[in-house]
Amino acid sequence: MRKPQDNELHFQSLVIDAHVDTTQRLVADGFELGIRHDDGSVDIPRLRQGGVAAVFFAIWTPGTITGPAAVERAQAQFDAIHRQIAAHPKDLVLARSSADVLRARRAGQIALLIAIEGGHLINNDLAILRRYHSLGARYMTLTHTLNVDWADASTDRPLHHGLTDFGTRVIGELNRLGMLADVSHVSDKTFYDVLAASQAPVAATHSSCRARCDAPRNLSDEMLRALAAKGGVVHINFHIGFLSQTFRDAWKQCPELQEEIESFARRLCGENLACQLLETSRITRERIALGQLPHVDWTEIVEHICHAVNVAGIDHVGLGSDFDGADMPEGMEDASQLPKIARALSAKGYPVGDVQKILGGNTLRLMQDVEAIAHKMEGTT
Repeated sequence: MRKPQDNELHFQSLVIDAHVDTTQRLVADGFELGIRHDDGSVDIPRLRQGGVAAVFFAIWTPGTITGPAAVERAQAQFDAIHRQIAAHPKDLVLARSSADVLRARRAGQIALLIAIEGGHLINNDLAILRRYHSLGARYMTLTHTLNVDWADASTDRPLHHGLTDFGTRVIGELNRLGMLADVSHVSDKTFYDVLAASQAPVAATHSSCRARCDAPRNLSDEMLRALAAKGGVVHINFHIGFLSQTFRDAWKQCPELQEEIESFARRLCGENLACQLLETSRITRERIALGQLPHVDWTEIVEHICHAVNVAGIDHVGLGSDFDGADMPEGMEDASQLPKIARALSAKGYPVGDVQKILGGNTLRLMQDVEAIAHKMEGTT
């Protein structure tokens, strides 16, 4: 059989990005997905250029915004996503299942899926989780940077030492609904509690490898193996602070630079979260260009993929870029650059089928497995 050449393999594959933060731009004034933009990472033209078949848009608010205000903001983001889908019916379709993803691909549309990022958005109410599911949400990242009332985050002080009893009920409801439980952002103890509580495989939708970059948001080799044993998938995050130990060490040694960048973004953007994210990334790139922070190349993504494959196995690795929510490495600034990954993996000797698993096949299989568990649970009630 002839081996695909250049970008052919990428564009023959089902490419799924498990996490982007572009939703924040949708609620900003005047942003239009159908137009190619000079800033940010995701719009329809660049998704097309990058051969993306399906993409999860995350609904998020900072963990400091809780209660009814968080629910209200989440609803506004659902509305913004639905408006963009309605405005671009030839390009976009809301996908509620793995079957919808495949139908969209056959129709030449991009399957847009919805994710909830942060359990604080359900306001301790399973009925709100069910409402989000009815609006199209198909996974929930259990925490963001701060603890929630029922689970600990990886970047906050331990409060519950894992999942609470209500947190276990949340996992059960996610299983029943056919939604992925996402362990990106959770503490190590919460991670293992989720694996124990879930009847379905579990996802890490935007986490990289701790052995290559010692960030608490990344997964250790032990965690990678445990996730794989459950049938789950780790989706490699493209954020430079999760890819490069050199960058992470330099960043930690410059707290005054961190504060300068973040405070400038806040002053410039006010409460506009999309603007804050974009400006923080822009200024960080400027500081890298000036030599104040180390350069990070896109090939670090491939190295994390290879490490995850070596530890977890070829059936348990995917892509979760974190586009529009993190600082991208040089050469992977936006979705149009994604074909580079298939080329690099092929150059390393990965077979065609294995590359296709990483690009999206494993994520599709994960969705199918979680849906099957939900159907089985429905049949026993």
